Amino acid sequence: MRKDSRQFLNSLLETSSVSGFEQSIQRVVRQRAAKYSDSIEIDVHGNLIACLNPDGKLRVMLAGHCDQIGMMITHIDEKGFLYFRAVGGLDPSVIPGTRVLIQAEKGPVEGVLGQKPIHLKSQSERGQKNEIKKMWIDIGAKDGKEAKSLVSVGDVATFHLGVVDHGKNIISSPGCDDRVGVFVVMEALRLVAEATKGKKNFPVALYAVSTVQEELGLRGARTAAYGIDPLVGIAVDVTHATDNPGADAKQVGTVKLGEGPTIARGANINPVLEELLKNTAKKKKINYQPLGAPAATGTDANALQINRRGVAAALIGIPNRYMHTQIEMVDLRDLEAAAKLIADSVMAMDAKMTFIPC
Repeated sequence: MRKDSRQFLNSLLETSSVSGFEQSIQRVVRQRAAKYSDSIEIDVHGNLIACLNPDGKLRVMLAGHCDQIGMMITHIDEKGFLYFRAVGGLDPSVIPGTRVLIQAEKGPVEGVLGQKPIHLKSQSERGQKNEIKKMWIDIGAKDGKEAKSLVSVGDVATFHLGVVDHGKNIISSPGCDDRVGVFVVMEALRLVAEATKGKKNFPVALYAVSTVQEELGLRGARTAAYGIDPLVGIAVDVTHATDNPGADAKQVGTVKLGEGPTIARGANINPVLEELLKNTAKKKKINYQPLGAPAATGTDANALQINRRGVAAALIGIPNRYMHTQIEMVDLRDLEAAAKLIADSVMAMDAKMTFIPC
């Protein structure tokens, strides 16, 4: 991976972006996207929309959501402990003892997710599932007054564990879901911008969008797609890798790290666009993995497809281990392959293409 691209990826992964609080990460995205777009807009919802070749006749929208799951402080007790609720689908079974970073108004505050130690639990308590209501965040405050001088109700927190390389190609980090999707979208924008520079007849108006609040119901993609009104929409999100213990390939499909992105097939996917992606992958010798999606997906592709009178939608998946835990794992080769697949597919489109499936 290019040095500047890797630096951009790390910046995305190291920036807090809890759903509804994406301002900081959008500043990171803006700085990168500005180099490869003709215009940048941040709408009232917070979506960042970078447009290349706005006069192109075929409007294509790429979407990756920049928000991540996290916690919101809802109560500070007299002893200085912070209580919270989940923002998005937080898995309470794995998070106790994890370091967190609270994005407080006066500056970041570090803390630890605490719960009753196993030594102090009764036999009946030991058999119970972890519950968020029985956890707290400890910031080392001596009392509630000190805690409230640092943190306020409504502040949000993320896991504070950093990016780690595992060998040459695999990385782990909090919030790969879906900051790696934003990376792929903006890398595809870069590739198209570099390949079409100076060309006057490029038919595509390309909108690379870093969407917000996906974890709360695909909210940013809905408003962004309505404003852009694309004919084609490609969402990039993580998908469950099944190459690790406990993942059932018979239910989810065979998905491996390092074998390329997935191309989804199903009711949420336009078959003409799906075929274009697959043909491009074969022509350009880009590895991909087929993925069955028998219903409406829980991704931005869902919001894209049913926008206005309908959009030809596709879903590119990045294989991801340990989704919605405090640490997720992806392969850099899959990110690069996904960006190249999308860029080459966009450049294979022309203004006369029809995506009507029959």
